[in-house]
Amino acid sequence: MSTPDSRQLLHDVFGHGDFRGQQAEIVAHVATGGDALVLMPTGGGKSLCYQLPALIRHGCAIVVSPLIALMHDQVDALLQLDVRAAHLNSSLAFEEQMATERRLMQGDLDLLYVAPERLLTERFLGQLDRLYDDHRIALFAIDEAHCVSQWGHDFRPEYIQLSALHQRFPAVPRIALTATADAPTRREIVERLGLSDARQFVSSFDRPNIRYAVVERDHPKKQLLGFLAAHRGAAGIIYCLSRRKVDDTALWLQGQGIHALPYHAGLDAETRRLHQQRFVREDGVVMVATIAFGMGIDKPDVRFVAHLDLPRSLEAYYQETGRAGRDGEPAEAWMTYGLNDVVIHRQRIDESAAGEEQKRIERQRLDAMLAYCEAAACRRSHLLRYFGEEHAACNNCDTCASPPELWDGTIASQKLLSAALRTGQRFGSGHLIDVLLGRRNPKIEEYRHDQLPTYGVGRDVDEATWRAVTRQLLVGGILHADAQRFGAITLTAAARPVLKGETTLMLRRPRKLPNAGRAPRFSREETRVELDTADQAVFEALRAWRSGEAREQGVPAYVILHDRSLREIAQLRPASRAELLAIAGISVAKAERYGAALLRAMDESVVTRA
Repeated sequence: MSTPDSRQLLHDVFGHGDFRGQQAEIVAHVATGGDALVLMPTGGGKSLCYQLPALIRHGCAIVVSPLIALMHDQVDALLQLDVRAAHLNSSLAFEEQMATERRLMQGDLDLLYVAPERLLTERFLGQLDRLYDDHRIALFAIDEAHCVSQWGHDFRPEYIQLSALHQRFPAVPRIALTATADAPTRREIVERLGLSDARQFVSSFDRPNIRYAVVERDHPKKQLLGFLAAHRGAAGIIYCLSRRKVDDTALWLQGQGIHALPYHAGLDAETRRLHQQRFVREDGVVMVATIAFGMGIDKPDVRFVAHLDLPRSLEAYYQETGRAGRDGEPAEAWMTYGLNDVVIHRQRIDESAAGEEQKRIERQRLDAMLAYCEAAACRRSHLLRYFGEEHAACNNCDTCASPPELWDGTIASQKLLSAALRTGQRFGSGHLIDVLLGRRNPKIEEYRHDQLPTYGVGRDVDEATWRAVTRQLLVGGILHADAQRFGAITLTAAARPVLKGETTLMLRRPRKLPNAGRAPRFSREETRVELDTADQAVFEALRAWRSGEAREQGVPAYVILHDRSLREIAQLRPASRAELLAIAGISVAKAERYGAALLRAMDESVVTRA
């Protein structure tokens, strides 16, 4: 039997004209029986790397997925393509589970999505044994493979046991996939999943359609509202560190007329499910969430991701911001950042139960995150360098659009260090800044710090600049926030040459950004071509048709068709089903299923407008 042509399947089943990046190479490697570790950014087309080999190889592909919601969305999308797919998890009634298992054993499935807990049961492994003996397992795909990392916030203990797949089914190829993994996490994936002989495919981590910006925290709610003003009616995610902040922010945004919903582990399971479903299926929902939300979200039209608190690492930041702009159209990653972030994160590391070696790694990751926030050059270059990739200045981040001003902060730093020393290295940054600015507070009067030589010597510098100086000295390892003493600022060995005048410190000046903290407009040309008035009317009519179809089927709108496909239809005005097949994202199955309705909706909108 001849092997199906992968490019023909790509077009006929998935509606794509060609492969992207390393997809063709990965598909060929896995389809011919090779193991693979795939690191590809969110929106880069990871799913295709196992879905296409599953259709080429004999038997059913078993896809390990950590989230029930993700399984539902993936299966819904495949069913739209007439691919025989199903999922097996606790959301199904017993009768549905039995029916799915019968389909598996009868050879009626091309892909089956399962949770790791289900996969590792003796009952299911026994079923796989029988399929294996009949050479009817096409491949194993381990999605979200970073869940194997014990020190990641998405850790799933069951993932570690997935190494048993190779021992029990050695002839079945495995492909592990993740959107992000720094070098330590990558090594952990290889070691724990037994992929030392697997070929590694590492795509560029660059997401050129995402704009990056970090603003100094001043009035965070006002700054957030200023940022959201440019995204009215758009879907987005706002990350907060605490559950309380999530609830407060969501409630406040609702009062501002923004369709915001909270999501965190403190909400009951049904509320979380409903909020996630509304975010995925409705237009313009803003999810305010802790990091409990996001993994496996397959929504392509998220236009922004905002962080109101500092992520724990650049890896986490990259993963979270990567949920924006999966459709390749312009999106923004925006973050507020302040001195308190440094103190809180370092305190959490110091007080954690982790061993000293793991604490050292976590401090290094935090330092890299802080250095990104304080970067004076291109943020994209800084971010990609962390993942081992060099990149020229992008002109699509705040530091490229409006380079920060550098100044000689040596004398100011000496004043701050002296204030910390003379107050006994027992006080936090707020107290030290009060001393330098000559402002009284109860503790200054209690400890007679207004009698110190450093009292009032910093009046030539404003408070925002003093906060920036303190932050940069903490990031640079010259100062340390002592978690055991409530964030008391202490000097490190690196402070000595600064105090003695043996080194010069060039620091960033804080920027006063327009529009309540919004980053300046970027000069980069948008990747999406704006529609003219007539085409926009057709596009909106097609979106309305799609919304009705999605509601009727009970699936997310993007499962029917992506915005990009509708926009292309509005511009090119195809006149037949055959011409529809030339549109990106229109497969043979979708042309058959929706072709007549699409052409009718397009024609009616043109006639109505005329």
